[in-house]
Amino acid sequence: MPMTPLECDMAPAASRQSWPLPRCGLLVLALALATTAAVGSAQLSSESYYDASCPAALLTIRTAVSTAVLLEPRMGASLLRLHFHDCFVQGCDASVLLDDTASFTGEKGAGPNAGSLRGFDVIDNIKMLLELLCPQTVSCADILAVAARDSVAQLGGPSWAVPLGRRDATTASASLANSDLPGPTSSLNGLLNAFSNKGLSSTDMVALSGAHTVGRAQCKNCRARIYNDTDIDASFAASLRASCPAQAGAGDGALEPLDGSTPDAFDNAYFGNLLSQRGLLHSDQALFGGGGGGATDGLVSAYASNAGQWGADFAAAMVKMGSISPLTGTDGEIRVNCRRVN
Repeated sequence: MPMTPLECDMAPAASRQSWPLPRCGLLVLALALATTAAVGSAQLSSESYYDASCPAALLTIRTAVSTAVLLEPRMGASLLRLHFHDCFVQGCDASVLLDDTASFTGEKGAGPNAGSLRGFDVIDNIKMLLELLCPQTVSCADILAVAARDSVAQLGGPSWAVPLGRRDATTASASLANSDLPGPTSSLNGLLNAFSNKGLSSTDMVALSGAHTVGRAQCKNCRARIYNDTDIDASFAASLRASCPAQAGAGDGALEPLDGSTPDAFDNAYFGNLLSQRGLLHSDQALFGGGGGGATDGLVSAYASNAGQWGADFAAAMVKMGSISPLTGTDGEIRVNCRRVN
């Protein structure tokens, strides 16, 4: 996905699209692929991990996420983005949720996160409920992974079985957040390298980028593209310049839809936009015609014409991303408060 530093909106329930691939098929596919996911996935357990220790865990998370997204559709993208920004820094260990302490500077204030990451209060509320139901049992890292899946499903996107059993980190790293998260000006090679460093393939990268089928980007993150890039539709650029002035500081926080054709629907229109040179961010358009010998052009074209294929690949890629270097067994801890170590 590269979702850095963006402000995102998500589709309200009334605008959901019916997903072309049967959900049961996605669940089976994702569960099968879970055993061959990124480093550390073999250490995770199935989605039944909490069935005995906290039977209401998944229902509690799903209900809280559904309520939050219904009250504020934008929250769906925020929760999805939290999981991404967590997994790309130290692995999927909930380090992104930690506040700064005297012993370390956390990730919340890093460049890709400062002023744009949100949804912490929703995670706090879920954790509070789970601590009442089954104290110190469900990790914050697992909450992030399940909340991301439930956010996509709530908005009409594909679903997948989430491997569980992650534990929480006791430290965080602002420096790794600044170095490891791809940004809105990334080149194709930069994106491929950033994802490859996390054990994710080019297919995973393009599929995950499709999360930009919903959401908004700040003017400051698309300004260079709409004024300087040449691989952009002229009328599209002109329409954006009307609300995003050329001078830095003017309208920096103004929001533009990442998918201008269907901005609040979790569909594959994002890829069709790239074929028409209407990608909002430089890192979006880099996926099609962005150099690298056209390494990802074929995938973009395939996803633009086949929403089912993209849905299946997106679900599988989310399982892989959610399995990046988890803490399991006796490593880490189960935080009582997701914002601080025990």
